[in-house]
Amino acid sequence: MKIVSLLILTVAFVANGQNTSVQPKFEVASVKRTERCGGGGSIDPGSVALRGLPLKAVLMEAFKVKMEQIEGPSWLETDCFDISAKIPEGATRDQVPAMLEALLTERFRLAAHKEDRVRSGHALVVDKGGPKFKQDDPNINFMGREKGMMLYGRGALKGVMTMATLAANLSTKGYGPVQDSTGLTGKYGIDLRWMPNPDFEPKGPGPTLPMPPNWSEADLLTALRESLGLKLERRDVQVQFIVIDRIERVPTEN
Repeated sequence: MKIVSLLILTVAFVANGQNTSVQPKFEVASVKRTERCGGGGSIDPGSVALRGLPLKAVLMEAFKVKMEQIEGPSWLETDCFDISAKIPEGATRDQVPAMLEALLTERFRLAAHKEDRVRSGHALVVDKGGPKFKQDDPNINFMGREKGMMLYGRGALKGVMTMATLAANLSTKGYGPVQDSTGLTGKYGIDLRWMPNPDFEPKGPGPTLPMPPNWSEADLLTALRESLGLKLERRDVQVQFIVIDRIERVPTEN
């Protein structure tokens, strides 16, 4: 079964100095199994709503890894759930994965460990001409900077993000795992558009930005170099795997 990934999440959190030493949890949460697979998800300032997602997709969001980095029973890809949860007031976007992990631990008795493994992949590095983007550019986030939105689509990636986020998205484009080796530690305005590779970006749901005329035939590597001043270098990289030691197929009651 094809995993439906959480490609677009609407995010609008404001930090208020909350103590992050205590693992954050949802105030209330509902978990229900559903026979209707193939939904999506949204996150807003007060709630999380995931509809018809295989549990593996929820694990992907909780641990911020790709599907192939999770090892566990096969039913994680076939058993789908509706999850609704209330986010505590003042929670930050960075705390949501930990809340999902806590929910999975409580309701599915999840126990897992992390393993670093070496895989053939690429490193994202700065090209010889230097980067061609600005740090935290408010003009790049065309959907509204205050809402922290980003656009992911076929041949398009646009928003304010870290280089680690950019590398994670490039990891899904057919070049194997991509590791951030730019040395750039801030958040940057990124506007990247390229001619999609049909082998890795099949037609389907998802927005597509108009291609600038002079980039109309650019593949991803060319667009990365010409528009951002970055490139991919082939390297062996360390990839973190999540190994599921225990997980219950039936969640505890709401």
